This record gives sequence, structure tokens and C-alpha cells, in this order.
Amino acid sequence: MARIERFEDIEAWQMARETTREVYELTSTGKFSHDYVLRDQIRRAVVSISSNIAEGFERDGNKELVNFLSIAKGSCGEVRSQLYLAHDQSYLSDEKFKEMSEKLLRISRAISGFMKYLRQSEMRGSKFIIAAKTLKS
Repeated sequence: MARIERFEDIEAWQMARETTREVYELTSTGKFSHDYVLRDQIRRAVVSISSNIAEGFERDGNKELVNFLSIAKGSCGEVRSQLYLAHDQSYLSDEKFKEMSEKLLRISRAISGFMKYLRQSEMRGSKFIIAAKTLKS
């Protein structure tokens, strides 16, 4: 079993961090970089994923963590929706759209798995013992 002692240990946070880097890269070039409204909104939404995972973890309680994970999961959906808009405007290729959408779905599933674990867990507080496969759902 793996012990999660810091939010940086949470696989969903790690995945969200990497996806944020990729979204910033995508939105920094070409026509996407000039669509200030969509560019800024998708950046805010993708930043919200890792930020809410971290904030919830630092709150020291399962119920609050689950609430913040739910917000992070909602932000995954928001980014996916904005990817559709970017794709509709031809800011993203079909391949890049699919790749990014799949990454966000994986993050969403990892968050869901973590939420399920926390709801069923007897443990409380900021230190969670979790089987590695639970977070890879």
C-alpha cells in the first residue's frame, strides 16, 4: 500500500499538473493564443483541477476533500467542453482533441476512484493509506 502524505503524492494531482502544462502549451500558439476569452477560460478551468485537489487535501478531512475533489472533477468536464469549442474553431487537430479529451477522462476517473475510496474509508484526516491500484482507476 502507498501512503499519501502530501497532495503531490496523489496521482490525479500529478496527471492534472501535466495536463495543465499541455493546455498552456496548446493555448500559447496559433489562433488559439489570440482567442483571449476561450484561452483564459480553459486555462482557469485546467488550473482549477490540481488546485482543488491540493486545497481539499490540505483541509485535513475526508468530507472536505471529497467536496473539493468533486469540484476538481467538475473542472475536468469544463475543460473537456472547452476542448470541443476549441476543436470546433479548428484550434486543435482531431488527434490532439482526442488525446487531450482522453487525458481529462483519465483524470476524472482517478478522482472518482479516490472519492469512492474516501467515502468508504474508516480513516480520517490528511494522511491516507491507499492501494496504488485504487488511484489508477
